[in-house]
Amino acid sequence: MDESTLIHDWNRAGDLDWRSIQVDLNDETLRDGLQSPSAIDPPIEAKLRLLHLMADLGIVAADIGLPGAGPRAVEAVRALAREIADQKVPIAPNCAARTVVADVEPIVRISQEVGIPIEAATFIGSSPIRQYTEDWTLDRMLAASEKAVTFAVSEGLPVMYVTEDTTRARPETIKALYSNAISWGARRVCLADTVGHATPNGVRNLVKFVKEEIVAPSGEDVKIDWHGHRDRGMGVINCLVAIEAGVDRVHATALGVGERVGNAEMDLLIVNLHLLGAHRHDVSALQAYCKVAAETIGVPLPANYPVFGEDAFRTGTGVHAAAIIKARRKGDAWLADRVYSSVPAATFGAHQRIDISPVSGLSNVRFWLDQHGYDSSDETLCDRLFAAAKAGDRTLTDDECHQLASASPGGRSAGAV
Repeated sequence: MDESTLIHDWNRAGDLDWRSIQVDLNDETLRDGLQSPSAIDPPIEAKLRLLHLMADLGIVAADIGLPGAGPRAVEAVRALAREIADQKVPIAPNCAARTVVADVEPIVRISQEVGIPIEAATFIGSSPIRQYTEDWTLDRMLAASEKAVTFAVSEGLPVMYVTEDTTRARPETIKALYSNAISWGARRVCLADTVGHATPNGVRNLVKFVKEEIVAPSGEDVKIDWHGHRDRGMGVINCLVAIEAGVDRVHATALGVGERVGNAEMDLLIVNLHLLGAHRHDVSALQAYCKVAAETIGVPLPANYPVFGEDAFRTGTGVHAAAIIKARRKGDAWLADRVYSSVPAATFGAHQRIDISPVSGLSNVRFWLDQHGYDSSDETLCDRLFAAAKAGDRTLTDDECHQLASASPGGRSAGAV
């Protein structure tokens, strides 16, 4: 059977061919991610491990900190920048900075010390609600931005000019801020959905406006970034829409950690881009990336987290399990991995798992027994596990199944281990 005939992929209908898309990924885990109120700022060894995992995953840029925050941040940024320089890690570093010279100065200093360019991501609030709260005028915002951007450029730093809360800012304000930043030497602008306000339609409208009304008229080679939060749960989908709309780079964090409920999830973004054909890099390090982030930053990984949670490829449902078992009996691992999953487990270092629950069928029981070395033809044994599952209120654990199976006179088969 031709595998391509078994799935009709509506995702590929239309004019957009994701396999032709080129988009860069910028990892914000070590800066925006650590701004989570629940995050642990991990030791430098863990940060270095995450940095190398980013490179292993084909992530080409990373925000390595906000050195203006204080001495601890400065030391972390220096160590990460030195690792990139000394080990030739294929990551282009950037650092966040308010639009004040005092925040840009430590970036300049570290860049010169280690001998590599560090992009200064100078940011300023742009929405009317922020302006009103801060008593800012546009003239004041432009003056502060000019000092920071021109200082960074004069010191040889590449500049990404970031407007916070872009998705709630007025068009004329965005145009004034970005156009002037480009004239001062910024060669990348970042559209930030700082409070997770944007819907997919809002993303399309904003990117179109910036491309057509600001970047194109500038006549400069200016790249556009998208930085989104997930307050409405649309972090990853908004990244995908921004890519469709033509941005050059998108930002995300490991497991979506970040301010409030966090940023777009880098791991899930890579999963989706890989499945669409737009991320053509090896993804085998994703499990380790998620594990290191969860353990060192203190991010809980729910059982139902897509792809990397404990339940991602686990079922106790009779109909689902029966289909997976039939696929396996055909000797077709590709089929078994997809008949009840849109994400092939093997691609991400996992496997399908069949358990026994109140909604299981006898096929679940027999499969579990076979997998664990018991005689699945023993009807008494099958009935005992099946009855226990139906009488329960949750999925049986392996230990519980072993106890029930061991109580049977038949016990394990002769070849069991």
